[in-house]
Amino acid sequence: MIFFRFCFFTFRSMNRSHRLAVLAAALLFAAGAPAWGQAPARSEQAATDYILQPSDLIRVLVFQENDLLREVRITQENTITLPLIGTLDLRGKTVRQAEELIRQLYDRDYLVNPQITVTVLEYSQQTVQVLGSVNQAGAVVFPPEQKMGLIEAITRAGGFTRLADRKRIRLTRTAPDGEARNVIINADDLIQGNSNELWLLQKGDVIFVPEKIF
Repeated sequence: MIFFRFCFFTFRSMNRSHRLAVLAAALLFAAGAPAWGQAPARSEQAATDYILQPSDLIRVLVFQENDLLREVRITQENTITLPLIGTLDLRGKTVRQAEELIRQLYDRDYLVNPQITVTVLEYSQQTVQVLGSVNQAGAVVFPPEQKMGLIEAITRAGGFTRLADRKRIRLTRTAPDGEARNVIINADDLIQGNSNELWLLQKGDVIFVPEKIF
């Protein structure tokens, strides 16, 4: 009781702006706002816009068709196999696009206006390599379902060394045709906000930070 009286008198002694701040914090707490350091809940759109990757484990649910329920892992060729419709290619497709593809295939020959739900149960581990003049060279793991830019990857690799040439960072990416392509990036432009390009990374990218040439 003494504690609540203390809180009440403390609240009354605050100026108006401080009272509003306390009330706002209380409302956020009551609404279940995430605590400091806790990632906010993933939006439904983010879940459906996720591009499916090899080794992802997904559940395919056909409404009111329990016999067609499957939990399947996407192969390295980006395919899955489902009852009746067989093998289908999910290369480059988002969760929403996969749902629509599966719906069309079932609707075409087997079911009338089926309702399909695709859920990612387990995300494949995605990594990029950060090499050269960084403090902890090696593989950097992608946060599942999140995007990661070049500067964040270098930060996760311990940041630049004293001798790093931040103006000539080489990003190597393997194209769908299997050809490795290189681009030189000025990290100082990114850090200073002189470039609108975030250089969002893809699985398998290799970042090489050279040393300065004196």
